[in-house]
Amino acid sequence: MGFKNFINSKKLAALTAVMMLGGTNLLMAQTAASSEITDEQKSQALTNAGYYVLLFLLICLVVAIVGRILKVYELTNNLQGKKAGTNYNKVMGTLFLIFLAFGLVGAYWSFTVQGSMTLPEAASKHGVQIDHMFTTTTVFTMFVFFVTQILLFGFAFLYKSTAKRKAHFLPHNNTIEKVWTIVPAVVLTVLVVFGFTTWRSVMNSAEVKGDINIDITGHQFAWELRYPGKDGKLGTKNYTLVTGLNNLGIDYKDKNSFDDLKADTLVIPVNKSIRLNILAQDVIHSVYMPYFRVQLNAVPGLPTFFKFVPTVTTAQMREKLNDQTFEYKVYCAKICGGGHYNMQKIIRVVSDAEYQQWLTTLKPYLSDPLKKELKLADAGQQNSEVKNRLALNN
Repeated sequence: MGFKNFINSKKLAALTAVMMLGGTNLLMAQTAASSEITDEQKSQALTNAGYYVLLFLLICLVVAIVGRILKVYELTNNLQGKKAGTNYNKVMGTLFLIFLAFGLVGAYWSFTVQGSMTLPEAASKHGVQIDHMFTTTTVFTMFVFFVTQILLFGFAFLYKSTAKRKAHFLPHNNTIEKVWTIVPAVVLTVLVVFGFTTWRSVMNSAEVKGDINIDITGHQFAWELRYPGKDGKLGTKNYTLVTGLNNLGIDYKDKNSFDDLKADTLVIPVNKSIRLNILAQDVIHSVYMPYFRVQLNAVPGLPTFFKFVPTVTTAQMREKLNDQTFEYKVYCAKICGGGHYNMQKIIRVVSDAEYQQWLTTLKPYLSDPLKKELKLADAGQQNSEVKNRLALNN
């Protein structure tokens, strides 16, 4: 395709429409991002949009000028009786080579600069498996990426059309079809089976025995934590029982509910199996604990759970990172509303002894105001009254 054919009114009109649509979407996104945009911010947004429109028009002007220069160059050659004009095949082949070089440099930059932003060292037992799977998949796909890109753009340059060479028409070749069908199929099968076995080893455990059972419930905009009491069992919940004081809707007809504990920090013992029961009360949230390689949606009406074993305490991770202020955190990985950024809690991984000590500092969910609201007598008082009645009967 000649360069002059590339520049025509239809393509320029289409590009202008795309740029205007992109600018409109950008403005709408900025408007939706905050309901309290000031006049100064609005003015800045319009200035930015105007800047990009002017930049686009400037690029179009430069392209049009280059096109006119090439047109004049071709006309001059014709007037001088020269048959050969601009060799567009050579130009396009060279551009392919330049694009390959820029692409490879960009890929290297992405690995060296963006690569430093990848997930930190795994602090859970299954996290090491997931990292190994991710690294293996990345190595496979990157090898294919570099080989195919070098061959694609390299061949376009080496075998560009010339006056002495004509293209060979190859409508079909069974050998090539078999190679590029079977080889990718085998590689993908290996990756899928590897991923499936790893995921199965992470998720294929519903056994509760021996686990530390913790509820985490998401709502706009906070996470609520509930630990079992001395019986090690969490009581049942019912969304119809949710009130201002009983914000989790705990059902106190279930005796296991009476000793449930409330916590503001997710404290867990190192090297112990944690079963995190994940729930939501309003919209879809997502429990995200990057250091532990845990992410699972919290869907209203669909309780889920994730089991993991933390392997590095908070103190040990602080030493590794040389940062005494470091804290593990649980986030929400869904854009669940305007206060989404508030949905985070500190996770503290401690020794088993420290965990047992911390449990003794927790207060029960069943507070005095809640007892009054539910018209419940104190459990200890109830037991005492029962014993007294039995004594009197005797």
